[in-house]
Amino acid sequence: MEKKYFLIVSFFLSVSLFAQSNISLKGKILDKNTQNPIESATVFLTSVQDSTVIDYTISDKNGSFILETKKINKPFFLKISSMGYKTYKLENKVLTENKDFGVLNLFENENLLSEVVIKSEAPPIRIKKDTLEFNASSFKVRPDANVETLLKQLPGVEVGTDGKITVNGKEVNQVLVNGKPFFDKDGKIALQSLPSDIINKVQISDTKTKKEELSKEASTSNNASINLTIDEKKNKGFFGKIMGGYGTGERYESSALINYFKGKRKVSVLASSNNINSTGFSMNEIFDNMSGGRNSSMAVNSATGSFTLNGNRFGGGQGITRSDMVGVNYSDELFKKLEASGNYFFTNSNSDNVNRTKSITFLPNGNINRESEATTSADNLGHNVSFEFEYKIDSTATIFVGPKFSKSNSKFTNDSFEKSFNESGQLVNESTALVFDESDKGSFSIPINFNKRFSKKGRFLSASFSNENSVEDVNSLNKTNTQFYQGTDPDIIRDQIRKNRNSVDRYVAEVEYAEPVSDSLKVKVGINYNNESRSNDRNTFDFNSGSQTYSDLNPELTNELTSSKTTLRPQTGFSLNKKKYSINMTVGPSIVQYDTYSFYLGQPTNLTKNYVLPYATSRLSYRFSKSKSIYVNYTFDYDFPTAAQILPVEDLSNPLSTTVGNVDLKPSGNHVAYVGLHNYDYATRSGYSFYFGGNIYDNQVVSSVRYDSSIKNRITFENVSGTYSTWIGSSWNKSFKKEAHTFKYGLNFSANYGLAKGFVNDEMYEAKTLRLNPRANFTYEYGELLTINPTYNFTYNDSRYTNFRTNGASSVIHRFNVQTTNYWPKNWVFGNDFGYTYNSNIADGFKKDFYLWNTSLAYSFFENKMTAKVKVYDMLNQNQSATRTISPTDIRDEENVVLKRYLMFSLTYKLTKFGAKEKKSSGNGFMFL
Repeated sequence: MEKKYFLIVSFFLSVSLFAQSNISLKGKILDKNTQNPIESATVFLTSVQDSTVIDYTISDKNGSFILETKKINKPFFLKISSMGYKTYKLENKVLTENKDFGVLNLFENENLLSEVVIKSEAPPIRIKKDTLEFNASSFKVRPDANVETLLKQLPGVEVGTDGKITVNGKEVNQVLVNGKPFFDKDGKIALQSLPSDIINKVQISDTKTKKEELSKEASTSNNASINLTIDEKKNKGFFGKIMGGYGTGERYESSALINYFKGKRKVSVLASSNNINSTGFSMNEIFDNMSGGRNSSMAVNSATGSFTLNGNRFGGGQGITRSDMVGVNYSDELFKKLEASGNYFFTNSNSDNVNRTKSITFLPNGNINRESEATTSADNLGHNVSFEFEYKIDSTATIFVGPKFSKSNSKFTNDSFEKSFNESGQLVNESTALVFDESDKGSFSIPINFNKRFSKKGRFLSASFSNENSVEDVNSLNKTNTQFYQGTDPDIIRDQIRKNRNSVDRYVAEVEYAEPVSDSLKVKVGINYNNESRSNDRNTFDFNSGSQTYSDLNPELTNELTSSKTTLRPQTGFSLNKKKYSINMTVGPSIVQYDTYSFYLGQPTNLTKNYVLPYATSRLSYRFSKSKSIYVNYTFDYDFPTAAQILPVEDLSNPLSTTVGNVDLKPSGNHVAYVGLHNYDYATRSGYSFYFGGNIYDNQVVSSVRYDSSIKNRITFENVSGTYSTWIGSSWNKSFKKEAHTFKYGLNFSANYGLAKGFVNDEMYEAKTLRLNPRANFTYEYGELLTINPTYNFTYNDSRYTNFRTNGASSVIHRFNVQTTNYWPKNWVFGNDFGYTYNSNIADGFKKDFYLWNTSLAYSFFENKMTAKVKVYDMLNQNQSATRTISPTDIRDEENVVLKRYLMFSLTYKLTKFGAKEKKSSGNGFMFL
């Protein structure tokens, strides 16, 4: 007992002494001439000896600041930086007690164009009009850390376990390097593969469309964009990493990223090969490519390590995947006024999977139970090429061209078995299928944007054109046998080849002219032309036993569907931009001609419908301060049914399901509203965000399904009104640092609620679905020696039904994960990633919970250029993939093959060879811009 009290007293005494070692600095920053407070000025302390940043804060809307920091026993500078003002600098010998600096006056910078910038005095944070800028050198990370690790150190920036990045609550959907894409604009390759020590600035702003970027209009996006600028000292030379590993069970991995930077010329080559479901390019010094198997907050399936590039998916997938990839990225200024960048990717992958599924389909008078098993294999090979050219005709006119090409071939094999039972447990039907698919797909697009700004501020003319042309040929061999045990339906046996050709041709052209009415108000007029044509041709040939060929045309499974939609949309609108708020609105009619055509059983059918429909979009944003803002979006538009939904043509390709269109379908109106509130206080390093949105549908197109006694169904389509979906979310995070201890807290919450309608056996059903997802995370860092990061994720799904035998269904999923990383002793890194997942409601025969533990031990040598590593994936050999999906009409439980335990040994070589260091300048070391 005495020992317990002694420990408690010692703890509080330590906390008390710890708190006494900290002091508080405060003051108020004013404009020298106007005596107005200066908001969002950066107040920071730097060492006189080496200019390292000791601590920093940001002034509030009253110009006041409070900086909690440790006692300083060496000379330091107090510096204040704000856009448009000269940097304030005050030298102090020591600081061992609280101090009030009183009023500190800043002088306006009289000549911004020739502003003198001292390189070492860049503030940690600079808040500009529409850009938040971080000085990368002010945020300490380990030498081998990648850019993603750097982002995790920036206040207001959150990197989720699923890789999603948010800044002050806004999701990041674009990451650029020196203003150009690095392989792709989503930035996953840049974040995971580029070393943080080459980054000079991290600039964050609202994402702009190409038109907004060229015309210098304010962004109308709800997303954020990150631009990484390369340090000039690191912008000339070679750098990269080469890694190779081999493990038990013949598991292997290899990757290489080589970069050559010289001024505006940048060349990068990326390559990888592995059979561990990996993206193949991670430079994470702890787990490398094991992230594909770590617990994800988004899915139970462990094989989630994937990314998408220009619409193509790489890595991950269900089952066990072997993948190979080679990519090249190039950007340069080809000649004066013409900047260019380009990417080429080659990918090759093979996935093998075994799937087991149990499902319940709801009916008004009972339920259908299904069980299935499938063994699948998929081979994919693809080439992807994209370019961007931007030519500045003069200081007021720019043209942008961005062609993209892709070519892919895929082969898919599916050997499956399925059986269906009625509510009494009687076997109604069963089927076996052996399917071989091979498809070739090619696509091409070339967006073109032209913008001309005139001498009158705010006046501009923009014109754009874009296209999407794709053709896919699919050859499919189908061998199916469907047997019925109830009713009088005959068995269905098929042995046939289907040849499908699917094509899409889409062309969009737009012209817009803006005329300023005042400095803050401008009106815009324009016209948008959109033409989209789609075709689906299917020819089916049955096996002829006489000739031993697939030569007998099957007319019931042969058809042709085409659709063409032409939309002309005159538009008018305005934008009002004030210091605190902005309003953008565009309205107009949509003049639509919609043609659909089918040819089936020798009978042509042609439908032409003309519409004049309203269209509107608007956005309001209000800025309470430089760190706190709210915005509201609203859009109203129409969606049109597809040719298959509107044409009276039977699709008999599935032996258990027939689909036929409804010629009386109407277009579906869609109201979309969104509200977002974001606030981050850089002074206290804490922030929160809140968002709410929803869709309300008029005449939504839904399925109408009728089942017979053999559980065969016939599907058509109807319009319903009153359906909706809503979503809400919030987040809060805070970080603070005490001596060598750093603490980061985060709470997140998201929810979805909606009403869906449809028809089953001629009765309308309603399904109200609710999803709740609170999440919590905490990170503790002790200097550069230890990191502990526990997270908890709770998911609750609930659906309530009317006109079904089942009144409702629900499920609960708990996910707990803790990651620890130890960087002691020197040159050693020991990492552990332990997770537990529990699924409360899942069908019998599926395991409800499992543990996943990954561990890694690495040692760096040869001047830290070489790293030897041993790691174990799924140490407990418990990994699994069991998921439950609850929809408005059914519950589906399924399990797929997952990667199990393996041990891997790897070697990594780091290549670094930058140009010669800059010569020291004479005089005071200033750089003139």
